Amino acid sequence: MNRKILMLAALMAATPALAYGQSVYKWTDEDGVTHFGDRQPSGNKVEQVNIRTSKPSGSGEARPGPQERLNELEKQRQGEQQKREETAVEEARRKQREANCATARSNLEMINRNARIRAEMDGELRYLTPEEIEEQRQKFEDIAEENCNPEETGAER
Repeated sequence: MNRKILMLAALMAATPALAYGQSVYKWTDEDGVTHFGDRQPSGNKVEQVNIRTSKPSGSGEARPGPQERLNELEKQRQGEQQKREETAVEEARRKQREANCATARSNLEMINRNARIRAEMDGELRYLTPEEIEEQRQKFEDIAEENCNPEETGAER
Protein backbone atom coordinates (compact mmCIF):
# COMPACT_ATOMS: atom_id res chain seq x y z
CA MET A 1 0.00 0.00 0.00
CA ASN A 2 2.79 2.44 0.92
CA ARG A 3 4.54 1.60 -2.30
CA LYS A 4 1.46 2.55 -4.36
CA ILE A 5 1.08 5.85 -2.52
CA LEU A 6 4.78 6.62 -2.97
CA MET A 7 4.59 5.79 -6.68
CA LEU A 8 1.46 7.93 -7.09
CA ALA A 9 3.10 10.89 -5.31
CA ALA A 10 6.23 10.59 -7.50
CA LEU A 11 4.09 10.44 -10.64
CA MET A 12 2.10 13.51 -9.56
CA ALA A 13 5.30 15.41 -8.82
CA ALA A 14 6.80 14.52 -12.21
CA THR A 15 3.70 15.31 -14.31
CA PRO A 16 4.16 19.13 -14.47
CA ALA A 17 7.81 18.68 -15.40
CA LEU A 18 6.86 16.29 -18.19
CA ALA A 19 4.23 18.69 -19.52
CA TYR A 20 6.68 21.58 -19.34
CA GLY A 21 9.38 19.69 -21.20
CA GLN A 22 7.10 18.47 -23.99
CA SER A 23 8.53 18.72 -27.49
CA VAL A 24 7.04 20.28 -30.60
CA TYR A 25 8.08 19.08 -34.00
CA LYS A 26 8.17 20.91 -37.34
CA TRP A 27 8.16 19.21 -40.72
CA THR A 28 7.33 19.92 -44.35
CA ASP A 29 5.17 17.50 -46.36
CA GLU A 30 5.51 16.53 -50.05
CA ASP A 31 3.42 19.59 -51.12
CA GLY A 32 5.74 22.04 -49.32
CA VAL A 33 3.28 22.78 -46.48
CA THR A 34 4.88 23.28 -43.07
CA HIS A 35 3.26 21.47 -40.15
CA PHE A 36 3.73 21.58 -36.38
CA GLY A 37 2.78 18.81 -33.98
CA ASP A 38 3.50 17.21 -30.64
CA ARG A 39 4.12 13.77 -32.19
CA GLN A 40 7.10 13.04 -34.36
CA PRO A 41 5.90 11.89 -37.80
CA SER A 42 7.55 8.94 -39.47
CA GLY A 43 9.25 9.16 -42.82
CA ASN A 44 9.72 12.94 -42.92
CA LYS A 45 12.66 15.13 -42.07
CA VAL A 46 11.73 16.53 -38.64
CA GLU A 47 13.07 19.50 -36.75
CA GLN A 48 12.48 19.88 -33.00
CA VAL A 49 11.31 23.38 -32.06
CA ASN A 50 12.10 24.98 -28.73
CA ILE A 51 9.08 26.67 -27.21
CA ARG A 52 9.32 29.36 -24.62
CA THR A 53 6.42 29.18 -22.26
CA SER A 54 5.42 32.05 -20.07
CA LYS A 55 5.84 31.59 -16.39
CA PRO A 56 3.09 32.91 -14.18
CA SER A 57 4.24 35.96 -12.27
CA GLY A 58 4.43 35.78 -8.53
CA SER A 59 2.20 38.83 -8.12
CA GLY A 60 -0.73 37.17 -9.85
CA GLU A 61 -1.15 40.29 -11.97
CA ALA A 62 -1.27 39.79 -15.72
CA ARG A 63 0.77 42.03 -17.98
CA PRO A 64 -1.47 44.41 -19.92
CA GLY A 65 -2.11 43.55 -23.54
CA PRO A 66 -1.32 45.83 -26.48
CA GLN A 67 -4.86 47.23 -26.67
CA GLU A 68 -4.85 48.02 -22.95
CA ARG A 69 -1.48 49.75 -23.27
CA LEU A 70 -2.77 51.71 -26.28
CA ASN A 71 -5.84 52.81 -24.32
CA GLU A 72 -3.65 53.83 -21.39
CA LEU A 73 -1.35 55.82 -23.72
CA GLU A 74 -4.36 57.55 -25.29
CA LYS A 75 -5.70 58.52 -21.85
CA GLN A 76 -2.27 59.85 -20.91
CA ARG A 77 -2.09 61.93 -24.12
CA GLN A 78 -5.58 63.32 -23.52
CA GLY A 79 -4.57 64.29 -19.98
CA GLU A 80 -1.45 66.04 -21.26
CA GLN A 81 -3.46 67.87 -23.94
CA GLN A 82 -5.99 69.00 -21.34
CA LYS A 83 -3.16 70.29 -19.12
CA ARG A 84 -1.70 72.23 -22.06
CA GLU A 85 -5.11 73.76 -22.81
CA GLU A 86 -5.61 74.67 -19.15
CA THR A 87 -2.14 76.22 -19.08
CA ALA A 88 -2.97 78.27 -22.19
CA VAL A 89 -6.23 79.47 -20.62
CA GLU A 90 -4.43 80.37 -17.38
CA GLU A 91 -1.76 82.26 -19.36
CA ALA A 92 -4.43 84.25 -21.24
CA ARG A 93 -6.21 85.02 -17.95
CA ARG A 94 -2.94 86.17 -16.37
CA LYS A 95 -2.18 88.49 -19.29
CA GLN A 96 -5.68 89.94 -19.15
CA ARG A 97 -5.32 90.54 -15.41
CA GLU A 98 -1.98 92.30 -15.98
CA ALA A 99 -3.54 94.56 -18.63
CA ASN A 100 -6.52 95.36 -16.37
CA CYS A 101 -4.15 96.12 -13.50
CA ALA A 102 -2.02 98.47 -15.58
CA THR A 103 -5.10 100.32 -16.89
CA ALA A 104 -6.64 100.66 -13.43
CA ARG A 105 -3.36 101.97 -11.93
CA SER A 106 -2.95 104.44 -14.77
CA ASN A 107 -6.50 105.71 -14.30
CA LEU A 108 -6.01 105.98 -10.52
CA GLU A 109 -2.81 107.94 -11.04
CA MET A 110 -4.62 110.35 -13.35
CA ILE A 111 -7.51 110.80 -10.91
CA ASN A 112 -5.15 111.44 -7.99
CA ARG A 113 -3.01 113.87 -10.00
CA ASN A 114 -5.73 116.05 -11.52
CA ALA A 115 -8.30 118.00 -9.56
CA ARG A 116 -10.56 118.39 -12.57
CA ILE A 117 -11.29 115.54 -14.97
CA ARG A 118 -13.06 115.87 -18.27
CA ALA A 119 -15.07 112.98 -19.64
CA GLU A 120 -17.13 112.51 -22.76
CA MET A 121 -20.69 111.60 -21.91
CA ASP A 122 -23.50 111.44 -24.44
CA GLY A 123 -21.23 112.94 -27.08
CA GLU A 124 -20.36 116.01 -25.01
CA LEU A 125 -17.21 116.80 -23.05
CA ARG A 126 -17.85 117.89 -19.47
CA TYR A 127 -16.04 118.02 -16.14
CA LEU A 128 -16.79 115.31 -13.57
CA THR A 129 -18.21 116.43 -10.23
CA PRO A 130 -16.25 115.60 -7.05
CA GLU A 131 -18.79 112.85 -6.29
CA GLU A 132 -18.33 111.32 -9.75
CA ILE A 133 -14.54 111.54 -9.36
CA GLU A 134 -14.75 109.74 -6.02
CA GLU A 135 -17.04 107.12 -7.58
CA GLN A 136 -14.52 106.55 -10.42
CA ARG A 137 -11.62 106.42 -7.91
CA GLN A 138 -13.43 103.68 -5.93
CA LYS A 139 -14.22 101.77 -9.13
CA PHE A 140 -10.57 101.83 -10.27
CA GLU A 141 -9.30 100.89 -6.80
CA ASP A 142 -11.61 97.85 -6.83
CA ILE A 143 -10.39 96.86 -10.29
CA ALA A 144 -6.75 97.31 -9.23
CA GLU A 145 -7.28 95.29 -6.07
CA GLU A 146 -8.97 92.50 -8.03
CA ASN A 147 -6.40 92.33 -10.83
CA CYS A 148 -3.09 93.46 -9.31
CA ASN A 149 -2.98 90.94 -6.45
CA PRO A 150 -1.61 87.46 -7.16
CA GLU A 151 -4.29 85.24 -8.65
CA GLU A 152 -5.99 83.00 -6.16
CA THR A 153 -5.88 79.28 -6.70
CA GLY A 154 -9.04 77.19 -6.98
CA ALA A 155 -8.70 76.09 -3.33
CA GLU A 156 -8.61 79.69 -2.03
CA ARG A 157 -11.67 80.82 -3.96
